[in-house]
Amino acid sequence: MIIEVDLYSQIRTLHTEGESQRSIAKRLGISRQTVKKYCEGNTHPDVRKSYTRTNNVITDDITNFIIACLKQDMEEKLSKQQHTAKRIYDRLVIEKSFTGSYSTVREVVRNLRAEQLVPPQADIPLEYDVGDAIQIDWGEATIYLDGKKTKINFFCGRLCYSCDIFVQAFYSQNLESFLEAQQSMFDYFKGIPKRLIFDNAKVAVSEGFGLHARATKGYRSFAAHYAFQTDFCNIASGNEKGLVENLVGYARRNFMVPVPRVANLAELNEHLIKDCLKYRNTHKVDSRSCKVKEAYEKEWYYLKQIPAYRYDTSRIATPTVGDYSTLRFDKNDYSVPVRYLRKQMTVKGYANEVCIFHEGELVATFCRLYGSGKIEYRLEHYIDLLERKPRAVFQAKPVRRNVTKELLDWGRLLPGGNKEMVKLLRLCVDYGEERILSIREQLPKNIVPSVDMIRSQLHENPESNIVYLSNEIPVTQTDLTKYDEKCGVAIR
Repeated sequence: MIIEVDLYSQIRTLHTEGESQRSIAKRLGISRQTVKKYCEGNTHPDVRKSYTRTNNVITDDITNFIIACLKQDMEEKLSKQQHTAKRIYDRLVIEKSFTGSYSTVREVVRNLRAEQLVPPQADIPLEYDVGDAIQIDWGEATIYLDGKKTKINFFCGRLCYSCDIFVQAFYSQNLESFLEAQQSMFDYFKGIPKRLIFDNAKVAVSEGFGLHARATKGYRSFAAHYAFQTDFCNIASGNEKGLVENLVGYARRNFMVPVPRVANLAELNEHLIKDCLKYRNTHKVDSRSCKVKEAYEKEWYYLKQIPAYRYDTSRIATPTVGDYSTLRFDKNDYSVPVRYLRKQMTVKGYANEVCIFHEGELVATFCRLYGSGKIEYRLEHYIDLLERKPRAVFQAKPVRRNVTKELLDWGRLLPGGNKEMVKLLRLCVDYGEERILSIREQLPKNIVPSVDMIRSQLHENPESNIVYLSNEIPVTQTDLTKYDEKCGVAIR
């Protein structure tokens, strides 16, 4: 019988006034057992006895079998080939003649995963000395790059004392990007801390993890030059670098919303630097007593000076130029001038660009291609060859991939055919296609302008003072006042 508070109050009051239990039960219309239970005040109606049911089917042997399955998964580290609760239940039925239900096993598996194999742990609040460390990490975001939806990687760095931030975008998380990002971060913070704290990045760690991680030779060389120590976090331990973990989410929500629309990554990175400076100058972290700017100005004094020599963060290769005047770097091809055919070149692959050298001289620079099987042609690299082989001009890939349809259609109307088209392309290489087309737009619509007409505009009078009279004959207007000035004739 559930006793309400009012009824319980009456029982206690009547009992303390000296009325007998029999009389109280009769007066209130309840059993003597209920009165006896509550009259002395040894318990309370709100107290409920906890209910526990002994699960007879989950024996120690069954529990140990489940734990062995889960530990096997952890040791083998195959994320797509792990025991599910259903698979464990099926094995128990077959191997252990288990008679319990699947739901029982599912609950035991859930509890063991949460408590025995991965017990809950409290986080320790951390505090850093001035100039002690920077936490770094990678994030991913989607942007519109030259009108195309593209997934990019962004690098985040955060000074542990002042909480000042650095964010920059890259195409990839490869070693070149990793080193270049840190180098740019040091430039932005105008100094180097004692330590860098980050995950077990594959590009930086050759073996082990956490305290036992060993950096690669390339990263040890970079760290030695900038004189900082590396602290690698344990696996799945975001709490060890919580400052930068929060920054990744903050940057994605604040710097990438609305979704950026940029022509290239350089434009995006300019915006990100402005966002970082705004954060420094205006932001205050809730748990800190002063603004980020004030804390950074104090911390900057304790950062180590950046060395004079700028470490080369590129990946270097020495391919040979092939028959199509292209060379391969990182599964993609880039063109060079045809005079370098079959010569060995030096390629330096940076995070977002590729620089090609021959005997120390810079030959070409490209935006770096990622993926495989892509080719980047430059028209100027093939123009000399096209002048010797003009018949291929309209089918040449360097032409078709670098000039507009408008220019190609114009070239097909030129009376000189392929040779005239090559001359037109030469003008585009020397002056830019946009300028050549702009001159064409100034000419009458009812004629097909020749290359000589365009050239005369460029060489004789680049400011374009040619006018066209009837019969479509170009006539250059002459300013006669200049002759008057030379002869001393006053201009009225």
